Amino acid sequence: MKLNRLAVNLIFMVNGFIYANWIARLPRVQEIYHLNNQALGLVLLFVSMGAISSMPFTGWLIHKNSSRSITLFGAIAFCLLVPGIPLLPEVWQVRILFYLVGVSAGLLDVAMNAQAVLVEQKYQKPIMSSFHALFSVGMMLGAGSGALFAKFNIPLFTHLVCIVGVCLVLILWAARHLIPDAPQAGAAEQGAGFRLPTKAILSVGIIAFCGMTGEGAIADWSSNYMENVAKANEALAPLALAAFSLAMTIGRLFGDRIRESLGDKRLLIYSGCIAFVGLALALAIPAPLMIITGFLVIGLGLATVVPIAYSIAGNAPGLPPGVGLSMVTTVGYAGFLFGPPIIGFLADWQSLRVALLFVVFLFTVMTFLSFRSKF
Repeated sequence: MKLNRLAVNLIFMVNGFIYANWIARLPRVQEIYHLNNQALGLVLLFVSMGAISSMPFTGWLIHKNSSRSITLFGAIAFCLLVPGIPLLPEVWQVRILFYLVGVSAGLLDVAMNAQAVLVEQKYQKPIMSSFHALFSVGMMLGAGSGALFAKFNIPLFTHLVCIVGVCLVLILWAARHLIPDAPQAGAAEQGAGFRLPTKAILSVGIIAFCGMTGEGAIADWSSNYMENVAKANEALAPLALAAFSLAMTIGRLFGDRIRESLGDKRLLIYSGCIAFVGLALALAIPAPLMIITGFLVIGLGLATVVPIAYSIAGNAPGLPPGVGLSMVTTVGYAGFLFGPPIIGFLADWQSLRVALLFVVFLFTVMTFLSFRSKF
């Protein structure tokens, strides 16, 4: 069981590490393709479209091929696609590439969480937050490495090839120890194919939507907010994302214990309030130190929201883990990926500082729904 858990942890970490590396260099992508905030938001929208188009069917693919196979396919495809980001001559080609990146990210997100549910079931206790902690570790390391590559002016393609090469080695090792979960006879009759979210799961998905919009907003716009609003230099800008990822890691490392102590409902209410305070601080005082502090507080608030939602979905009665997860991730990931492009449009219409008030509103909605829901 320990090797199974380690393998899934590595997949989560690799996912966060690669994602944070290219997200931390988005200002450089803007320079290469001469994109304003609205144009960058539109490019990011294609990542959203790719993920959202793949997620609803990932449960069916897992049923047909196993979560192990889909996890490996998604992880390898993600690694191979990302280095092409700075190489394309036309913006429309970048949009197509980002769509494919989104497809691979969507497959990987559902499948690796299905693997995490299988490991959690073997341990027979809540451990979902620990897997997401490793994603946050990857995000933190990725943001830090992104800052280093930017500081030493390493070309973006060289940067991405280096980090992907390391990650592919880790993925190939993990492949030997993921849980083989080939579908059993008769599983098709259990409704393992495509489904719309059930009423019971929809409220969990909406809470995940609000939380993941916050995660996506911080991940995609933190560097821009630091550079363009707080006037931080290029090397300092990624540290806001690093602080957010550090806080997410700490919160998720202790999240399972806190969840057992407080229960899902109380923990989600507290999480929404903490995230609200953190973002309000970063928007009220747009200085580098205050932004880094505010994003750290946001990370503590959001740390356990997604693990709780995924754990509930993966253990929903009458549903295979991959199908329940497909429902919640489709709803929740819409926020994680559609939120940042919306913020891009709002930022060009008003300002990035004003646009992030949209996320403040969603944190309020998340807290209200957590208070009203029954878990």
